[in-house]
Amino acid sequence: MKEVKIESVFQVYETILETPEEVQELMERAVEARQKAYAPYSQFHVGVALFLDNNQVVTGSNQENASYPSGLCAERTAIYYAGAQYPNAKILKMAITAASQLKPTLSPIPPCGACRQAISEYEIRQKTPIEMYFMGESGKVVRSHSLSNLLPLIFDKSQL
Repeated sequence: MKEVKIESVFQVYETILETPEEVQELMERAVEARQKAYAPYSQFHVGVALFLDNNQVVTGSNQENASYPSGLCAERTAIYYAGAQYPNAKILKMAITAASQLKPTLSPIPPCGACRQAISEYEIRQKTPIEMYFMGESGKVVRSHSLSNLLPLIFDKSQL
């Protein structure tokens, strides 16, 4: 047997004001999207903003449904819209913000497993990393240089 160590490296900003200006603007768009979330069951609102290589910004918010799991997370809402509207554009940056209506959300909230898998499909397809920033409603912001950093053992079409 051989032991393998896999590491992920992140940059942590104490506040959004420490991030580059273009990230602050993108996160503002994610906050606006978060305010449009439909989350009557979980009371957990998520917003996402994607910056594409054609200079378009695509946003998405989570959309719940009484028939779980028929709803859709904000990340997949945005990424699928970007894929449908701009099929040849690459996603360069993704900003994610989440806030609970039930308690303060002060720690950075990364994408769920299903969203990580969906984002990985686009990162693999476009053959370039998707830079990701995620935060709660306020506080620290975490940067990952790519989705593969969040999900190092990616399942993709090569395994089918």
